[in-house]
Amino acid sequence: MSNIPADLLYAKSHEWLKLSSDGTALVGISDYAQGSLGDITFVQLPKVGAVLAAGDTFGVVESVKAASDLYAPVACTVLAVNTVLDNTPEVVNQAPYEGGWMLKVKPAAGAADALLDAAAYTAHVG
Repeated sequence: MSNIPADLLYAKSHEWLKLSSDGTALVGISDYAQGSLGDITFVQLPKVGAVLAAGDTFGVVESVKAASDLYAPVACTVLAVNTVLDNTPEVVNQAPYEGGWMLKVKPAAGAADALLDAAAYTAHVG
């Protein structure tokens, strides 16, 4: 059973969004996604300042099993990327909701309304 924190929002493509009180948010991939990928060996992230529409590809994660595109869960502007993942991509496997975050973003107003809550995401992944 995957770890699906109740305080996050989820995209059907397995990215999560953690909203902050300052209007920013963190983005990463779910525990389900990292478990399905296996041992992650490389993460490619966008440049700071990139403007993404919901569903846009923002990067790639490579594992011993496959390479998989990463999709923006919401329309947003990239404020920061987790540079720790450049040298230690396995952090995504070890702590997908903590140290394995990928982007800090400024979501567009109302953009998170289309995302799934933990219960809906749990039902989605079965």
